[in-house]
Amino acid sequence: MDFKESKAIYLQIADRICDEILLGVYPEEGRIPSVREYAGMVEVNANTVMRSFDYLQQLGIIYNKRGIGYFVAVGAHRVIDGLRRKHFLQEESDAFFRQCVMLGISAEELAAMYRDFINKQTNQEKQS
Repeated sequence: MDFKESKAIYLQIADRICDEILLGVYPEEGRIPSVREYAGMVEVNANTVMRSFDYLQQLGIIYNKRGIGYFVAVGAHRVIDGLRRKHFLQEESDAFFRQCVMLGISAEELAAMYRDFINKQTNQEKQS
């Protein structure tokens, strides 16, 4: 796994696990790889993965069955969606809108672009 320097590695691993949960790689109530297995998959120290698992457990996304392993919690999708929405609205949207202002992109242009994007997505889904 290629890591970015701008974000802690354990958080990037947690993001990847969340992505895999959202994609259905690990279904709700399904077992996820052990700390050692996952460390081997992403080629990091097991302590780093353990930190990721602890973080995800604190958020209620995964849970540990003692002696058996870690599992995806019921409602994990909802938790992940909520956290990502909150992060986007609080962290990323400011930078996005700042760029729009600096580039002179109007609210009307953004609305039109958003509508076009939604239409394209809808058409692609119908074709699939």
